[in-house]
Amino acid sequence: MNGASREALAAGREQLDALTDNTSVDAAKLGEELASVTGLLDREGSLRRALTDPAKTGEAKAGLAEQLLGGQIGGETLDLVSGLVRSRWSRSRDLTDAVEELSYAADLVAAQRTGALDDVEDELFRFGRIVSASSDLRAALTDKVVATSAKAELLRSLLDGRVNPVTERLVARLVTHPRGRSLEAGLEALSKLAAARRNRMVAVVVSAVPLTDQQKQRLGAALAKLYGRQVHLNLDVDPAVLGGITVRVGEEVINGTIADRLEEAARRMAG
Repeated sequence: MNGASREALAAGREQLDALTDNTSVDAAKLGEELASVTGLLDREGSLRRALTDPAKTGEAKAGLAEQLLGGQIGGETLDLVSGLVRSRWSRSRDLTDAVEELSYAADLVAAQRTGALDDVEDELFRFGRIVSASSDLRAALTDKVVATSAKAELLRSLLDGRVNPVTERLVARLVTHPRGRSLEAGLEALSKLAAARRNRMVAVVVSAVPLTDQQKQRLGAALAKLYGRQVHLNLDVDPAVLGGITVRVGEEVINGTIADRLEEAARRMAG
């Protein structure tokens, strides 16, 4: 997003944070209701355009949203959606993307409240690795010919009871409503959202053998020093790395043999 849409999304994030700071607000329900609004906006292009029409006042658009959605969703969700449609949007589709992101963020808040956010991050990462490693599974979950109900049932058989309920809900939404996005891209976006809940960056670390606790701590400290913020490590093992490690943070890839390489890079940047 850019321009007006970026500002509108930022305001929506702030409103969501203000809502969910109140622990009496059911974050999981908020996420579910926002997901239903996402589906409605995705299906109804004329409604999406009406709610983002720059010729209408913010109050007129909010009134339309309240007229259509009042009684269908809770008051907190309706307030959040009304706030979004009062804003200006560069493209009508950006509104749908924003509501979808906030639905995911609300579910991540629910995980954070129960102390399960780290587990959800790790489970999303692991599931992404499993999908990448199995072309048959990826095809079963992304083939447009396969019925949505069949995909949902497959996911239940794979994940039910094996992952946090929040992880299962998030993955199910990605699979059953991809909205033109690849499954891998969706999982990566969710991982970044989860990291942002604590203002952390995500580093994907691939090593030839599992890292020891001491190595993890040294690596995490070196990356935090390098980037100036806490970094969450998603760890994977690949013997092809041949004794070294590869660290990917966003689009940047750092290759090395031990965490000392990263400490050296941090010292060079500081000096």
